[in-house]
Amino acid sequence: MWRRVMVFSSTAKRNVHRNLLDNGNICCIRAFSGALSGYRVIPRIGIRDLKLDDAIVRTASLSISLCGLRCWVRAFSGDSCDYREKIRNGFLQDIKLDDAIGLFGEMVKSRPFPSIVEFSKLLSAIAKMKKYDVVISMGEEMHKLGIRHDLFTYSIFINCFCRSSLLSSALAILGKMMKLGYEPDIVTLNSLLNGYCQGNRIADAVSLLDQMVELGFKPDTVTLNTLIHGLFLHNKVSEAVALVDQMAAKGCQPSLVTYGVVINGICKRGYMDLALNLLNKMEEKGKIEPDVVIYNIIIDGLCKYRDVSEALDLFNEMENKGIKPNVITYSSLISCLCNYGIWSDASRLLSDMIERNISPDVVTFNALIDALVKEGKLLEATKLYEEMINRSIDPDNITYSSLINGLCMQDRLEEANEMFGLMISKGCLPNVVTCNTLINGFCKCKRVEDGMELFREMSLRGIVGDTITYNTLIQGYFQARDCDNAQEVFKQMVSIGVPRDIITYRILLDGLCDNGKLEKALVVFEDMQKSGMDLDIATYNIIIHGMCKAGEIEDAQGLFCSLRLKGVQPNVVTYTTMISGFCRKGLKQEAYALFSKMKEDGPIPNSGPYNTLIRACLRDGDKITSVELIKEMRSCKFCGDASTISLVTNMLHDGRLDKSFLNMLS
Repeated sequence: MWRRVMVFSSTAKRNVHRNLLDNGNICCIRAFSGALSGYRVIPRIGIRDLKLDDAIVRTASLSISLCGLRCWVRAFSGDSCDYREKIRNGFLQDIKLDDAIGLFGEMVKSRPFPSIVEFSKLLSAIAKMKKYDVVISMGEEMHKLGIRHDLFTYSIFINCFCRSSLLSSALAILGKMMKLGYEPDIVTLNSLLNGYCQGNRIADAVSLLDQMVELGFKPDTVTLNTLIHGLFLHNKVSEAVALVDQMAAKGCQPSLVTYGVVINGICKRGYMDLALNLLNKMEEKGKIEPDVVIYNIIIDGLCKYRDVSEALDLFNEMENKGIKPNVITYSSLISCLCNYGIWSDASRLLSDMIERNISPDVVTFNALIDALVKEGKLLEATKLYEEMINRSIDPDNITYSSLINGLCMQDRLEEANEMFGLMISKGCLPNVVTCNTLINGFCKCKRVEDGMELFREMSLRGIVGDTITYNTLIQGYFQARDCDNAQEVFKQMVSIGVPRDIITYRILLDGLCDNGKLEKALVVFEDMQKSGMDLDIATYNIIIHGMCKAGEIEDAQGLFCSLRLKGVQPNVVTYTTMISGFCRKGLKQEAYALFSKMKEDGPIPNSGPYNTLIRACLRDGDKITSVELIKEMRSCKFCGDASTISLVTNMLHDGRLDKSFLNMLS
């Protein structure tokens, strides 16, 4: 198809040529010695030769060469179907790359050569496959054969160079094409605009848009959407919103699609006030009526970043304006209500959509199933799964992952494993999330080897384990008291470059300390400090607990006292750990002193330090102090924990305590 060429006055031609080439867009005019083969670069200072091959090599290795083309020519030489018939009969619509290269070979072998229109159709088809290097190489081959390019083919090459991040080459072709008398049209300039955006030259892209408007071009939806995408890509949110207003003021009214792109970009970043303000502007001006797509984007944003009540208000407003909600609208709201645990409203919306003959889709069911599973309502979730099947809605990865998670939560691992096999048999290949869910279930049930076997199967299926996969397996081995394998998994994680997070190191430290390997834990801890990693109080608590457990109370106290100097505030767990450590060493005075300091300076104690001190007093036979602590704890609305009640019960049985203690605790 031919595109309409914009006709300029001679003054406009000179202006656009000068602006495009001199105003920061290109610092030189490249004069081609031919159409595409090689061209001379005439910079403002100095002259040198530049071959197009150099630009192509910077993109990637070419998928086609002269030798390859000749091979394809021979391969097609026996084909009885003429290339004209193939092009005419829609052969290019779903053409594969090999066939396209073969067709090109047939075309360049033909005499006389096919028209440039026919070549353009083929080049366009290959460009749609995103094989830009092939298109560029074909263009060079056409030049070598003396086939002259036109506006359309030049535009194709500009687009391909821009999408290959070779903006300078695209600008060179633009200069050549204009020198030959071809004026760029809106499509050509849109390609260049996209090149600027991809090349992180947003200021040049904005400048080009301004020049386009000044020279009589009317930016279309592609123009605005391309630049808006570029602005959002570089987090220039306010500039993207301002662009819409500027274009409207210049008489270039943005389309509904453009508003959708802007609002979607705003909502993805959580700027909901800005999105609602833009919605109001659309309605005030009256030129663009927001549709269900616009409302869906904002409702989904409100569900994710604001309160569900605001989303429901907008939903009602939308209906009052006669805009009918669709399955996406309902799915967003139902998912949000389920996350909030507002089952009555979620159920009402589900009934409402069914009454309106809006069939729930897999997204709707997934939201309900996942929420039910998290609430421990696996039976209801399973019934919804069966309803999906009855409605001929195919479950996806999210569906199966939720159900597998629910089964694992109830320690029904065999059924979870069967569900895993079922999804594979149905052609729904598991992803890393599904595998992680089942591995976590195995590890929690002390079946870490089964989890490891699944991990190996993942690799065979081409599923790459992520940080969560490795964290789960490391923790599983530590819980199984298998420190060696836990450390081996960690080493493998490091060797293949899987990112480690603070949770990875907490698991490693806790596992080593819990298994009596404090020295190894301290080595890891020291490495963490040297690396400049931001260590939080949870990490310090693990080390302090490990020191106390190993009887290194002085080291633990030293680390505890250094926390505030490191800018880390100890929390209730830190104090409870230290109090427990003192009590374990028989240093009750130090434990009481720390408890008093905690009550004076904060944090406010919970039941933990009370129960720790009560048990220490009971073990030492100090009933009076234990009674005082129990009364103080009860006045703070705390109760005895399982360990304290167990100790008191044992002491009741052997006659060391009377029942009044048990009554006081509960």
